Amino acid sequence: MAALIEPHIPALRRFAWALLRDGTVADDLVQDCLERAIAGWHLRHHDGNLKAWLFAILHNLFLSNRRRSARGGMDRSLDDDGAAALMRADPTATLAAEGRLVWQDALTALDALPEDQRAVILLVGIEDLSYEETARLTGVPIGTVMSRLSRGRERLRRLLDGEVVKAGGQQALRRVK
Repeated sequence: MAALIEPHIPALRRFAWALLRDGTVADDLVQDCLERAIAGWHLRHHDGNLKAWLFAILHNLFLSNRRRSARGGMDRSLDDDGAAALMRADPTATLAAEGRLVWQDALTALDALPEDQRAVILLVGIEDLSYEETARLTGVPIGTVMSRLSRGRERLRRLLDGEVVKAGGQQALRRVK
């Protein structure tokens, strides 16, 4: 079981960090996900996609925690230490100061997206899940996944092009050329 789960942990950590922007909280979420997966190992479909199953557990835990936090009035925002750690993990982002600024703008733009669009972009664009897997994981129809992906990509493009897109009080991003 551990040998099957272990290769998916880096992707789970990336997804958790991208959702939360806090390395410590993301690690806690991944830990909770792994505990739940191990405890529920007997419930999974052995012919199903293990990666999608793990991501579904993580995403559901994230949503549950988000609802719990909303009731308590807590919220997460971009964590500079987490962003720096992610940039160190990506060698292309450390090549030049300009590259770091572009990377930071992309992370800020991603953070400015509505949660549902951000999750779909991360699952399809970064984690390479199919539309069908993403639909099952998020519990929405495949058409909704496609719509959220399209709207999210368009909003990201506009943000990265420097257009003013008011979302959650975020200021417009500037494009670094």
